[in-house]
Amino acid sequence: MIQKYRYALAICVGLFSHTQAFAVDKVTVYAAASLTNAINELDVIYEQKNKVQIQTSYAGSSTLAKQIEAGAPADIFISADVQWMDYLQKKQLVSANDRVNLLGNRLVVIAPKARPIKLKMDKSFDFTRVAQGKWCTGDTKSVPVGKYAKQALTSIGWRDKVSTRLVETEDVRAALNFVAHGECQLGIVYATDAAISKNVIIVGTFPEKTHQAIIYPIGLVKKNTESMNFYKFLQSSQATKVFKKYGFSVLK
Repeated sequence: MIQKYRYALAICVGLFSHTQAFAVDKVTVYAAASLTNAINELDVIYEQKNKVQIQTSYAGSSTLAKQIEAGAPADIFISADVQWMDYLQKKQLVSANDRVNLLGNRLVVIAPKARPIKLKMDKSFDFTRVAQGKWCTGDTKSVPVGKYAKQALTSIGWRDKVSTRLVETEDVRAALNFVAHGECQLGIVYATDAAISKNVIIVGTFPEKTHQAIIYPIGLVKKNTESMNFYKFLQSSQATKVFKKYGFSVLK
């Protein structure tokens, strides 16, 4: 009987050791929806060279920041604007020493590829002569792309006319999909989002002076060896090449 117990114990120890040998560390990244394609590619590159599992959650920056505030298990946060990173810093969830402005982007107007129009992006142009349908962008009160859109539309004097036909979405990818599927005639998204869809075309680019600079800060929410390593990797020359491939400008 004793011999049987010893045999069973040996099996349990062996299984535990086997599990430990194949255990991998995990890093959880909460990133703005517009970063989906770039971060997914970088996850694969990093996992191939490191025994680390990268888990990602994509949504509007406002949604992610609120989730982190509520205790969501994020190690790294990448926002599509500075304000939501500032929000977490004020809540003492991100330190000023553990954040950096990583990327930049441009704000554009898109239309379904099968129904392009011509826009002139200034106050003198009456867009209603060429577009009578719905517009869409992110929520103008909380989602970064929506806030940038509101600033830009105000700057060129189009806000009042657009607001009566504006559909506000939970994040930029939802706005992109609305236009791609023909549910909205026009959408305001980032240039990088327009570039990943074969079903939309850019019909106008807002002058950078019409809105706050589009800046993506990255911050460490939880400091540990693996999260710090991936945080540094996302600022590396290898990551820079991937971000540029998807149309982002690299600030760091």
